[in-house]
Amino acid sequence: MKFKKPKTLQQIASILNIDFVGDKNFEILGINEIHVVEKGDIVFVDHPKYYDKALNSAATTILINKNVVCPEGKSLLISDDPFRDFNKITNHFNPFIASNVSISESAIIGEGTIIQPNVFIGNNVTIGKNCIIYPNVAIYDNSVIGNNVTIHANTVLGADAFYYKNRSTGFDKLISGGRVVLEDHVDLGASCTIDRGVTGDTTIKKGTKIDNQVHVGHDTVIGKKCLIASQTGIAGCVIIEDEVTIWGQVGTNSGITIGKGAIILGQTGVTKSVAGGKSYFGTPISESREKLKEMAEIKRFLKDRKNS
Repeated sequence: MKFKKPKTLQQIASILNIDFVGDKNFEILGINEIHVVEKGDIVFVDHPKYYDKALNSAATTILINKNVVCPEGKSLLISDDPFRDFNKITNHFNPFIASNVSISESAIIGEGTIIQPNVFIGNNVTIGKNCIIYPNVAIYDNSVIGNNVTIHANTVLGADAFYYKNRSTGFDKLISGGRVVLEDHVDLGASCTIDRGVTGDTTIKKGTKIDNQVHVGHDTVIGKKCLIASQTGIAGCVIIEDEVTIWGQVGTNSGITIGKGAIILGQTGVTKSVAGGKSYFGTPISESREKLKEMAEIKRFLKDRKNS
């Protein structure tokens, strides 16, 4: 999530009412999660296991709960609760704005686009030309939709990330300030749910087609010309490269990559990253031919044992 204008280290520290290490005029451009940080970003870290990763990341300001040596060319924000203060930054620069109309006046809708009854379109949504949005679709704030996109009934774009911190008082939610971006010629089936990014974009690229009742988690990027069948659940921060086919009832772990042209057969659990250009099946996942050989060997073993 980028700020509309650059901020200084002192300005951010004042908003949070916390101490800082570094030049008070050190420039900050936005906030991001560790896997997508860039120069100018704030990243937060609240566990010693991840201190080094955050301090050595591309982020140039680290919101951290310990006084540590500040890396050269970077700055620190010292907080007793970085998770809480990261949420404060999101709320300050991207607050929730309630809507009282079905289609926001700030929405931009392209020529030739058809909006069916009972569609909700939030603030600052952009929809391109020649799209069809069917009844009861909900498109949350800041979503971006390209040209020639079809979205079937009851689909939701932009719900919050499923991201919580377990505290003694209950689960504390990490506030989502990202977007959903659909490129040109994307089709979404009925009752799909596409969560927005926590700080970045959940992106579905050009020409991808998604069946009914598919869930896509926060900050996931789905490549060009993919096919994804019904009842598939894709976790957050997944990268699906171009021309991947995923059949029905597949589930994935978070943070994995599915390589270009891979085929994931139905009811597979994608528990790890897999290379492109191959077919996969089963849980735990393996190449289809190897999995079928394993199953045949087990069947043969059981048959021999029964007859012995």
